[in-house]
Amino acid sequence: MRSKQNLHLPVETNSYILFRKPSGLRPGVFYFKGLVTLLLFFIISVIGAQPRMEIPETKKSFGTVVKGELVKLEYELYNRGNAPLIINEAEVSCSCTRVDFSKEPILPGQQVKIVVSFDTKTVYERQDRVVYLHSNDPKSPGKIRYKGFVKRK
Repeated sequence: MRSKQNLHLPVETNSYILFRKPSGLRPGVFYFKGLVTLLLFFIISVIGAQPRMEIPETKKSFGTVVKGELVKLEYELYNRGNAPLIINEAEVSCSCTRVDFSKEPILPGQQVKIVVSFDTKTVYERQDRVVYLHSNDPKSPGKIRYKGFVKRK
């Protein structure tokens, strides 16, 4: 009678082939290559994550107003990127303009409102103003514009 023999032979799996030390290389070299590969993957994924500011309506007209009125205009701003958008600063051309914006990060896909207040006490006739929104968007600054006519009293 035959004796029972172990018919299970060791089988080399793909995961074993992937993680074993390649022949001819010292273990340190193999682990260094793995670390470099992981580091490159991390850097590429971080570089790919960027915010993207989108303002669908960048130009607005406030029409005709009488000198001394306060004009308020609202702009919608979206973050179309895949990383939080942070508005750092709003640059205006004169002290007659004030910009209110969220100091909190704007998450991907989120919408916020930017409110531009234009005080017409010191200006008159045709007005055409630009506001620059500085942010962490690689294409910063974003630009919004408003115009109108201020009548003297």
